[in-house]
Amino acid sequence: MGNLIIEIPPIGARDCYYIQERYKPCFNYPLHKHNVIELNFVEHCKEARRIVGDNVELLGDYDLALVGCNLEHVWEQHECKSATIHEITIMMPADLLPESVLARNFMQPIREMFEKAQVGISFGMEAIMTVYSRINQLVKSDESFYSAQSLLAILHDLAVSGDYHTLSSSHYSHIETPVTSRRIQKLKDYIDAHYQEEIRIELLSDMIGMTPNALSRFFKQRTNRSVSNYINEVRIGHAANLLVDSTMTIAEIAYRCGFNTISNFNRIFKNVKEITPKEFRDSYKKNVFLV
Repeated sequence: MGNLIIEIPPIGARDCYYIQERYKPCFNYPLHKHNVIELNFVEHCKEARRIVGDNVELLGDYDLALVGCNLEHVWEQHECKSATIHEITIMMPADLLPESVLARNFMQPIREMFEKAQVGISFGMEAIMTVYSRINQLVKSDESFYSAQSLLAILHDLAVSGDYHTLSSSHYSHIETPVTSRRIQKLKDYIDAHYQEEIRIELLSDMIGMTPNALSRFFKQRTNRSVSNYINEVRIGHAANLLVDSTMTIAEIAYRCGFNTISNFNRIFKNVKEITPKEFRDSYKKNVFLV
């Protein structure tokens, strides 16, 4: 598949952030990643497509996404007909807000948002409109105490809005999500190690001393997803990695990741990703930049 472009952002050791505004007729930058946090705003982008990790989404007129460090991403033209795309990209160093600051109570919303941004975050229209004018104003101001203060206020208001959803799966992005229950962690560890095999609910329930029905309720309460959905997410995350980084056939990938039929794999993959495995692989092929 080739290598992704590794972007070196123009942020100095003493810079708080780097901001760039572009008016352009099309999206043409390749799939890339970098070691900084990126807040990317786009308008006039209807029918364009955003790829973040193993997530692919069709865009409306506006898009705002927060992408964590070293997570591959790209905005591609797809079926966008607009010739007046407006894009504002804000890049922030990973240590912009050190742990000693993020640990404070008043920073909790931003801390939680940054943790979720490790797999990418997309904001809803209500959140976008809350910060729309301030993002545009930030472009016009020089980096100073007050512009940095404005950026933090934007991040805070986005965080407290709660109007966002995560993008890439944690298994594709190799991000460990914190677990507060030892029994849930035990189940997840087993599933992560045995996702290629048949996993029966009876075996899982025996592991933690619960009936299958009690386990199903317990898992749903603690993770907000069913056991079968979690198993499918793990398998699809690993399958997405192989679709991007290997030359294995889709059938080989399906069986390698624990699916017993190719039709079952195609159906579950499309339910989770909203595109077929072939469409997912083709999207990455079009955006890979050889170095």
